Amino acid sequence: MLCLRRVRAYSSIASKPASLLSKLEQSLQLTNPVDANEYSIPTPDPQDEIVIAMSSGVDSSVAAALYKKKYKNVRGIYMANWSQTAKCTEADWNDVKRVCDQLDMPCSRVNFEREYWEDVFTPMIDMYRRGLTPNPDTGCNRFIKFGVMLEYLTKLLGDSKWWLVTGHYARIMRHNPTGEVHLLRGFSQQKDQSYYLSSVAPQSLSRVLMPIGHYVKPAVRQLAQDFDLHVQSKPDSQGLCFVSQDQSSFRDFLNEYIPPNPGNIITEDGKVWGRHQGLWHATIGQKSAISMPQGDPNYKGVWFVSEKRYDTNELVIVRGRDNPKLFADKVKANEWRWLIDPKTVPSEGLTMQYRSLQTPVKIESWVVKDSTIELKLCDAQRAMAPGQNLVLYSGNQVLGSGVIC
Repeated sequence: MLCLRRVRAYSSIASKPASLLSKLEQSLQLTNPVDANEYSIPTPDPQDEIVIAMSSGVDSSVAAALYKKKYKNVRGIYMANWSQTAKCTEADWNDVKRVCDQLDMPCSRVNFEREYWEDVFTPMIDMYRRGLTPNPDTGCNRFIKFGVMLEYLTKLLGDSKWWLVTGHYARIMRHNPTGEVHLLRGFSQQKDQSYYLSSVAPQSLSRVLMPIGHYVKPAVRQLAQDFDLHVQSKPDSQGLCFVSQDQSSFRDFLNEYIPPNPGNIITEDGKVWGRHQGLWHATIGQKSAISMPQGDPNYKGVWFVSEKRYDTNELVIVRGRDNPKLFADKVKANEWRWLIDPKTVPSEGLTMQYRSLQTPVKIESWVVKDSTIELKLCDAQRAMAPGQNLVLYSGNQVLGSGVIC
């Protein structure tokens, strides 16, 4: 049920000094190094409905303030998707209400817990159980924030023209020559979240605005101070929404949902050196917990997980962080989804990432067949693990994504 709140604001944007208002008038203009002739920021009409996805953090709160200054039909919406962390959820909801009160705009709270469980959490647990390395943030963006949420707003707002605004560090830009909407990296290299947004349906992006993606974090913090938002000093969120602060590690959390499945830890010659409690306890490329005989020159050194043998439930370890067995110059990903017309993909100059914020990896060649992409990389990469998200870029533009297999 939609529960709207509007109370008298104790600190209205209209009361801000003229210097700040002048700054805000420019805040939604193009402030990033992309070709202004090629790209422009989608701009709502004055009467459009603007819905701010509020997380209670600094980024979404500043996004709300920016649009509340510029538009009149602005409201906030908060998602509560995991009831088992109720204490944290209520604290965040109270922060959202307080920010919306300050900005003199209504806010509502919705619950997509069932959808989150079915579309994000359960598939994640299944992938871990099978020994893969999933990314639940990618699934949450695809199925919940820009899936169920947009469906909900479509039903709620009907035929009116509306937009969903988020606090992501990524840029949604209109490509002037074609009129298409493109997803670009955020202006801040240190905060860019385009990797996690790469599997969102392209048609969903046409209704979404991401103003924070045009700023660096210190500038966003400064805007929060200028607005005197009470969340201006709130730390950035860390970890996953379903892992409570009472749990000492993510592994402890997974133990509650995945039963042990013991198997052998072996070296390449097949010799058994220990036991694991499940393939999901290890990640490709991580340091092995096995204590090898350091007095033997054949085994002296640090050992790392190089392979998961799913058929035999075995972990393979190799010596040395830079062992060639940890590197590959070819990678394949299935469930491939394009964000743009594949006919417009450049023939050269492409890069890929299999981790967020990593240095882009140059691609020598690529081929897509059905829903699978195969890449030949210019330089071998370390610890590319099945289950990880693989994202294809052309410069700052996200072209598509899939799951490493």
